Amino acid sequence: MNASRLIVGLSGPELTSEEKSLFREIQPAGYILFSRNLVSAEQIRGLTDSLNSISQHRPFISIDQEGGRVWRTREFSCAPPDAATFSEKATPRQIAQFGALTGQLLEILGINLNFAPVLDLDHFPEHNNGLRGRCWGNHSQTVINNAGIFNRWMRKQTILSCGKHFPSNGLALSDPHHDLPAADASKEDLLKADLLPYTALMPELDAIMACHLHFPKIDPEMPASLSRSILTGLLRDQLGFKGLILTDDLDMGAIVNHYGRGNDIKLALEAGADIALICHNMANLSEVLNSLQINEDPDSLLRIENQRFNLCRPPDFTESKWKDLNEEMTQLTCEVIGKERFELDRPSQSPVEDY
Repeated sequence: MNASRLIVGLSGPELTSEEKSLFREIQPAGYILFSRNLVSAEQIRGLTDSLNSISQHRPFISIDQEGGRVWRTREFSCAPPDAATFSEKATPRQIAQFGALTGQLLEILGINLNFAPVLDLDHFPEHNNGLRGRCWGNHSQTVINNAGIFNRWMRKQTILSCGKHFPSNGLALSDPHHDLPAADASKEDLLKADLLPYTALMPELDAIMACHLHFPKIDPEMPASLSRSILTGLLRDQLGFKGLILTDDLDMGAIVNHYGRGNDIKLALEAGADIALICHNMANLSEVLNSLQINEDPDSLLRIENQRFNLCRPPDFTESKWKDLNEEMTQLTCEVIGKERFELDRPSQSPVEDY
């Protein structure tokens, strides 16, 4: 197996010689960037240009750029509020501006896929399940309205979007970065509220990310990200989603504590994921791929290729344009919360806030 159905992470702000050799060999579908890869705007654009140059096809270059704590460039850029704060305090116009500016900032960096918006309902804000501040609300219509506005205006800037975490990470009582949570919800339960943001926004989502949460009433054995009942039976067949299905990071504790590397990729792709994410541990990846026996899915490969047609060449980078966009986002932040930066006034509660 090659890596045409994987999105992989990088070790640092520049490609190492080993990474260049590996990526030229395996040709992944794309890459994901974290804070460890980001030093400055100019450096990021150089990195994304390098990733394009070693790829035989235009790769998906992705990031989690949600706002608040999950804003990977906050150390050297604007620092807008999180989704919960925008939903509570902002007008629809301000949310639209937030989406548009997010898209423009990513576009100039050479990033073409944002793992946003979060479509989970915030059922348990008091629990440390990795979602604090990241949800647009705890009612489906609020999420549909506000996440929908953000998504619509971000996509206008040629950035692909990815709704997450299907079918509902909001029902988790613990953080899947550490171990595998379970939820006592049936398919019928999910259809009443948690799935409504997905069904409402599905025509405007380029991709959907599956969560590492076990729903034993739907699949007695597998978590959602590895479940054929959920990815193919529910999302693809019953709900009729035509875009890309991705897993959440397979390096999270929910998966690595229970499934071996290689087996996790095989289970995810055979369950119906188009692309699996491996964000942190690249050790022996080439050997792992060579050992895997997976029947290629022509429909999946076609969906990936079709989305590549939607990837646009980024505009020329200029420091002045980057500065102007950051100033606009800072002004918007001031309008919404009365200060120029969204302050991190509590300790980190999940690895997703630190990556």
